[in-house]
Amino acid sequence: MSPFIRIRNVTRRFGDVVAVDDLSLDIDRGELFCLLGASGCGKTTLLRMLAGFERVDSGSIEIDGIDMAAVPPAARPVNIMFQNYALFPHMSVADNIAYGLRRAGLPKPEIVARLEELLRLVRLTGMGARQPHQLSGGQRQRVALARALARRPKLLLLDEPLAALDKKLREDTQFELVDIQERLETTFIVVTHDQEEAMTLASRIGVMDAGKLVQVDTPRTLYDRPRNRFIADFLGTVSFLEGVVTSVNGGFVSIDGAVSVTAADPGGFAVGDAVRMAIRPEKIALGRAPSGGVNEIPVTVEDLAFTGVATNYRVIGPDGVRLKLTHPNRRGDVVPLEWEQTGFVSFDPADVVLLRD
Repeated sequence: MSPFIRIRNVTRRFGDVVAVDDLSLDIDRGELFCLLGASGCGKTTLLRMLAGFERVDSGSIEIDGIDMAAVPPAARPVNIMFQNYALFPHMSVADNIAYGLRRAGLPKPEIVARLEELLRLVRLTGMGARQPHQLSGGQRQRVALARALARRPKLLLLDEPLAALDKKLREDTQFELVDIQERLETTFIVVTHDQEEAMTLASRIGVMDAGKLVQVDTPRTLYDRPRNRFIADFLGTVSFLEGVVTSVNGGFVSIDGAVSVTAADPGGFAVGDAVRMAIRPEKIALGRAPSGGVNEIPVTVEDLAFTGVATNYRVIGPDGVRLKLTHPNRRGDVVPLEWEQTGFVSFDPADVVLLRD
């Protein structure tokens, strides 16, 4: 089956700045896809090119098999929901949602029926007469979403849709957004700089840097098997070690550096190769005494922070090796170590990600 969105070698320049650099991407029909990256990486520019608000300097964009080069924004099967929601303050919730339907000249009975459907969809039934200032931030966000969906676009673009919400409300709304997208089966592309948000929302994530797509994968693959140091460091917390491969045998790679490490063999490494190792904090165990396991390193606690669900540690080992780890706080558990106490960390070879750059 052909991809619903086909982006081929797209480039957009602003003077000497290349905002989007020879980027290619396929997105399937009904997918909830996230473009993730820091400010200035080009993700919003790409979104605006899909909407037709920015021209394409070179390359092509197809939506549902149609080249968008000559299609103006108003004629594209696309709608966009902006970060600030842009609700009309003098209009009621119902009038905000129905605005585009009235502009399109739909019959009044159809407008009323679709308005009721949308209010149910975003859980605002009975609130149609309220003004935007009478709503909470989460409710205003849902009004903006309903308005963006009113004309039933084939593609909905969402630019930092939850950025204006506080942390707790943002977390709750993420699940609501996924639920709405699954029920409608509309293709969503969400732009965000929030890694947790992208991993909660998306079936796939494209991580951008300096106008390029660095890696496109499922959230789990991006987190557990990053392609390079940039991805490993950008997504979540990670510790890096460096060394040289001393043996490749029996499905394992032995690496010698400030500490000796054994890793599962992903293939492609040979004796003498310089390698960087990435290890996630939840994969590292901490204890007071050695257990005799593989990849065990003596350490001293340099810092710790209680966060409620877990205690985060920063420890220092031989030759100044520093590791970050997370110890879950379970009922009855004793915190393994306090500040400046010594102990041992260990991690499984399967949890060591080997990187070339």
